[in-house]
Amino acid sequence: MSNVSKVVTSALIGFEGKIVEVESDSTRGLPSFQIVGLGNKSIDEAKQRVRSAISNSHLEFPTKHITINLAPAELPKHGTHYDLPIAIAILANSSQIRQEDTENCFFVGELALDGAIRPVGGIINLVETAQKQGIERIFIPKENTDEALLVPEANIIPVSTLSEVFLILKGEQRVSVPSKQTASKKSHQKSKASLDDVAGQEVAKRAIIIAAAGHHNLLFSGPPGAGKTMLATILADILPPLTDQELLEVVKLHSLNASSPLISRRPFQAPHHTASRTALIGGGSQPQPGAVSLAHHGVLFLDEIPEYPRSTIEALRQPLEDKTVTIDRAKSRITYPADFMLVATMNPCPCGYYGDTTQDCTCTITQVNNYTNRLSGPLLDRIDLLTTLTKTPNKDILQNTASSTSRHDQARHQVIIARKRQEERFNSSIKHNSGMSNAEIKKFTSLSNDAKKLLQQAEQRLRLSARSYLKIIKVAQTIADLDESAHIDSKHLAEALQYRQNT
Repeated sequence: MSNVSKVVTSALIGFEGKIVEVESDSTRGLPSFQIVGLGNKSIDEAKQRVRSAISNSHLEFPTKHITINLAPAELPKHGTHYDLPIAIAILANSSQIRQEDTENCFFVGELALDGAIRPVGGIINLVETAQKQGIERIFIPKENTDEALLVPEANIIPVSTLSEVFLILKGEQRVSVPSKQTASKKSHQKSKASLDDVAGQEVAKRAIIIAAAGHHNLLFSGPPGAGKTMLATILADILPPLTDQELLEVVKLHSLNASSPLISRRPFQAPHHTASRTALIGGGSQPQPGAVSLAHHGVLFLDEIPEYPRSTIEALRQPLEDKTVTIDRAKSRITYPADFMLVATMNPCPCGYYGDTTQDCTCTITQVNNYTNRLSGPLLDRIDLLTTLTKTPNKDILQNTASSTSRHDQARHQVIIARKRQEERFNSSIKHNSGMSNAEIKKFTSLSNDAKKLLQQAEQRLRLSARSYLKIIKVAQTIADLDESAHIDSKHLAEALQYRQNT
């Protein structure tokens, strides 16, 4: 009869998880503790944490030669969530708990030296892996409960200490079943700014409503103080709440970092212009999602986009088109989702006042051209709405524009209604007008005869690329949805065209 005990956990492989068997074997000889199975430094250090946690939980750490194997051995493993399954495997192997008591159980958790169980990153990936395998009891750190509850039909058991796990497995302590209240039930949290606070800028206000309604990329150009950053923040707030499925995907990405708070609203990522390409796109020796993936189902805000390194900006082209980011390594390929809205701002020139009527520009024409040329044609082609802002006169900023109805709430209601129309129209994996392919544009859009003539004239005059041509139709469809129109009329197309005048 084999004296090897086995318990089940999972390895984090990018955005997914794979089942790992933690095997424990003990033999006579000089007391030692060895972990094999292609683990990193954090797993090797687990030996000290596990030894102290078992002893300080008033359990016996065997004085034998102990070998722990993490199988399959060829699979790279990292993280501290292996601590708890290693400890349980040792307790089962030393007959302090029965092997059959650990069957159909799944364990994750970092151990403190006193036996407390600390939260770990990637909990949704780990729990999903166990749930898909049909495992009945999933032991997780108590502090990870809110995130784990987002996984449907997962029978999780939140635990605080190693002693608690031991008593539950022995049948000497009852299991407390957590409430199935998820973060999706939380009310929408408003940002500090709203459309009601913005004086003037009617075209820009309209642009953020269109962008939010159709999930379109947006670029604001204008002098300092025109309100570009404020409008970008407001755009994130008029987006509709996350659906249950979107919430699961967003939290799944953010939970890869154990220190991330539980997400309850659409993400808003605003990396500084000094951020590296890896920080923006993702990667590293142990690949992690970058800002484009952390902005999944939300907004990626790049303030003063020309100030970012050219190579960093150009790296956005692939995720903007494919809605995913693929990170290749010598022995692995990891794909993260990246379906985000790009909202960017820029000044018209390095000093910021080119074309401004209130302050003189100090830049030469060469400096202005070099500055604006930092954004390549292919990148601009992927931006649906380009809007130029001018400064609002100071006397108008404090003007009382209060009304009985909130412009901000009206805009949010318009966006929700427009997105509902898109959902009913597509009834498929496509969720927004911006995601339509060529074939889907032909299938789902209907242009009036006047709109077709206007589009033909615009194509000749503006020398539109194929991508720009299709993006204009997508934006026009969003404007038609906001008007609750069944067809794209010439007025919808004309409004969409005014957002391509800068290309």
